Amino acid sequence: MYYTIKQIHVIAVVISVLGFVLRGWWMMSANSLLEHRLTRVLPHVVDTVLLVSAIVLAVMISQYPFVATWVTAKVIGLLVYIGLGMVALRRGPTLPVRVSAWVAALAVYGWIISVATSKQAWGFLAT
Repeated sequence: MYYTIKQIHVIAVVISVLGFVLRGWWMMSANSLLEHRLTRVLPHVVDTVLLVSAIVLAVMISQYPFVATWVTAKVIGLLVYIGLGMVALRRGPTLPVRVSAWVAALAVYGWIISVATSKQAWGFLAT
């Protein structure tokens, strides 16, 4: 069961970041699809699957935030990513601010992936 849940998690990670990249592209090009109902709902569905699978995996391997430093780092990174994503796609007052937040969010996302794959709290920042 662990490998099935992990596969679901990884697929959700890929779909989530691809959706974020696409929505960022639409934001930069002022595409009206960014306001489409499906564009506004589907990311929440994917991210819910991602979060639930992450929680199930954490329970299955007995690695919890504030106990396992790498899991704590991922949770903190996730909160930073969400904040930057909100600025990038909705709350940024100007296009340069939104684009900068979008790029920063993608960098944080990459760091979260490096933490997940290395199981080290600093991820690629450790080198």
